[in-house]
Parts: sequence; C-alpha cells; structure tokens
Amino acid sequence: MVAVKHLASPAAIPRLPACLSVLSYNVLLPNSQDGWWNYKMYLPPLSPPDEDISTWEYRKSLLIERIGLIDADVVCIQEVSPLSFEEDFKFMTENLGYDGVELFRKGRFRPATFWKKDRVELVCPAQHKDRTMLTTFRLNDCDEAGSQDNWHVLNCHLQAGKQGGRRVRQIFEGITTAYKAAKKLKEETPEDMKLIVCGDFNGGSECGAVELVEKGMVDQDFIEDGEQVSSKAKKLPLSAPLNDAIDMDREDDNPVPSTLVVPELISIMIDQGNIETAYMEPQFSQQVLDRLSRIYKRFAKDSPGMQMTKVDVEEWLTLINGRVGRGTEFRNAAKYMGWKEPPTDPDEKKEDRPPIVIPDDGVLTFSDFVAVYLDELRQGKFWGIAWDLAKLDEPLDVDEVFQARYDRMYCSASLQPMVVLDTISTKPCPNKFEPSDHLPVCASFQVRK
Repeated sequence: MVAVKHLASPAAIPRLPACLSVLSYNVLLPNSQDGWWNYKMYLPPLSPPDEDISTWEYRKSLLIERIGLIDADVVCIQEVSPLSFEEDFKFMTENLGYDGVELFRKGRFRPATFWKKDRVELVCPAQHKDRTMLTTFRLNDCDEAGSQDNWHVLNCHLQAGKQGGRRVRQIFEGITTAYKAAKKLKEETPEDMKLIVCGDFNGGSECGAVELVEKGMVDQDFIEDGEQVSSKAKKLPLSAPLNDAIDMDREDDNPVPSTLVVPELISIMIDQGNIETAYMEPQFSQQVLDRLSRIYKRFAKDSPGMQMTKVDVEEWLTLINGRVGRGTEFRNAAKYMGWKEPPTDPDEKKEDRPPIVIPDDGVLTFSDFVAVYLDELRQGKFWGIAWDLAKLDEPLDVDEVFQARYDRMYCSASLQPMVVLDTISTKPCPNKFEPSDHLPVCASFQVRK
C-alpha cells in the first residue's frame, strides 16, 4: 500500500506521473465591488496604517503567491462574486496560466473551477446543481495505462447555518450527478468512478453531509441541530464510501489541520444559561448587553427622552459601516424606527423600488437597538458584532481561537492520495498573512493499482 506524503505549506504540490492535483479554497468574498463588510472580519479592528490588509488588492496578492506556488492542476474556489469575477480572477490566467475556467451560474457567493489545459482536458460541459458544480477531466501528459480515465471533480459550497437537511441533499445530488455522468460517458464501472469531492461543507464531523460522504449513507435517525437531515435513508450510488484524503496515513503528532481559524466569540457573546435555546434562539450574554447599554447611552445622551434619534442612528451607522444606507443594521434600524415597505408591483424591478430611509421623526429604543444586533447574532455574524463593539470602544476580551474543519477533500475508493499539503495557522484569520477566514486544502491523486 502506498503511504501518503504530507507536506507543510508554503510548498508546491509535486507533479507526479499519472496524477491529478486539486486545490480547494474558500477565498472569502472578494471586496473589490461586493463584500464591503470584509474589514469587519479582522479583529481587533485594523489601525489606519494597516487598513490596506483587508483590501482586495492586498488579499489578491496573497492568493497569487499561494496558488502560484502550489501549482495544482485544478483549482476549486468558493465564494467568488459574479459582479467582479472576470476582473478579480484574471490573474489566474494572466499570471498563473489557468486558461480553463467554469463559473457557477447563479447566486451571490459562487464556486468557480480553474484548470490548466496543457495538463488536463475537459471531457464534457460542467454540470451545475444546488451549490455544487461538476467538472470531468482527462489527463493530457500521461502515457501510462489508464490515461484515458475520466476524473470527476465536484466543487462544493454547501449551505451555511441551520440547514443540515439541505446540505445532505446538496452533496447527495452532487455525487449522484457525478455517477450519472460516469454512466453517460459509458464508464465500465460507474460505481467505481474516479471522483474527488472538495470544498466548504459549512460543518464539521457532526454534520449529516459529512456522515453521508464518509459512511456512504445517512438515514432518518441522524439528527443535526435537533432535526432530522433526511426523512428516509439516502445511500450513495458508489461501491464504497469516499475516503477523507486529508486525514489518510497521519501520525499521532501530525493531526489534521483546522481550515476555519477565527476568534472564539460564541462562548462570550451568547448567554449559555439554556443549552437548547443558546443555539436555536440565542440571547446575548450579560457582558454584551452591558456594552450595548453603555454604547446606546452615549449616542442618546443629548437627545430627548434619552432615545436615539435619526441623527444619533446615522452617527452610529457611519462609525460601524462607513456610511448610512448599507448593512442589515441600517435596514433593521429603519424598520424599527417606522419605515414601512410600500406595496410592491410584481413587475417592478428591485432597483426601481423606493429606497429604505430612516424616518425623520423616528426613534430607536434601547430594546430595538439590542434587537438589531440580535438579528446579526442569529445570522451568525459574530465577527461583525465583535468588530462593532471594538470600534465603539467596548471591545470584548477575546483570548481563545475557534478551530474547525469545514473545508474538506474526499476521493473515491478507486483513487489513492499521493501527496497532501497542509496549511496551518494558529492565529485568527483573515490576517496579514491569510487573505481568508478559511485555509486551503490540497492533494494529488493516482488511480489505485
């Protein structure tokens, strides 16, 4: 049996005969046109001399260096913006030689797959499903037997949040699509196809999508976040479950690295009094409520009745979001202050609808101020709340780091991982050296003898 070689980044993935190398990377939404809020991912808030670290130009320079050094045959990226994709990632072709590309067809946060045409040939058109995209390749520079094998690469960015059932459906549909593609291509044993599944699973070992991939099936007894992930048993159409390529042949002193490394905020931000409601319907801890109370009083101190007026709210929004008019904080505050959405014409385009405005005579009570931030909390924007508190001179004491393995790479039993590249960070990401809150995963594969 061939032993998997583990390398530590920064390093290139070695080019081996009859091998396919794949890099998967959630790059964090480019903020050249969209993703204005990305600066809030950096904790503590960046000082003026370091603010360029959060810009797309700086982040892009880190990506060019890393992706170029690794030099994988196929690169699966998650979280690109369709608004600026061509400009954001033209470096992949112009600088790094990835002259093949497929962008997912819909959504604000899309996956994209790149490849080098001198190394691999796209066999058939890519297939786009629910947050998964399948590309099928053949190796170009391989004279060995089996060089005409089809290699199926499934690029995934599964649904985030309390959506375990949807994540299961997404990965099941994606793998089933690969199986059908293998049958359509008249592969002799489609259940033993050469398949690599990679991307952001938006969950760790506790989630149903991982269970389905690693066990080959999941049934109605599997519970995630207190709910069934499937009303009936789902079984992958494969001869065996997929193998966790990144976790194969590891020594005890070389554990699988985390791919999500961020400040640990949940334990200090959420009231842990009731374990069940702490996740299902989270409430703020007392230390957060105390900070919000002091912030509110500072803004409202000169206003009638000690309540935040339009002027106070606009000052607050400008401090946290750079200007009035963007962010869910703005939209929710406007509604709490009395703005009502006018009746909509079904034929009216979204951009033609009247803008949201803060009513001139509206007030934002303290309970509504807290409710604005509770909405952020329940959307999982812990980082945004922590950034706002710090910006408003009420920082949380954040000492711990949350680490999880959301980004994964699996292969079918017909493939043997040859080299795995580990990228490790002990500091919360993104930061000066990491352009995303996620770290990449990368491996090369050979057909199992």
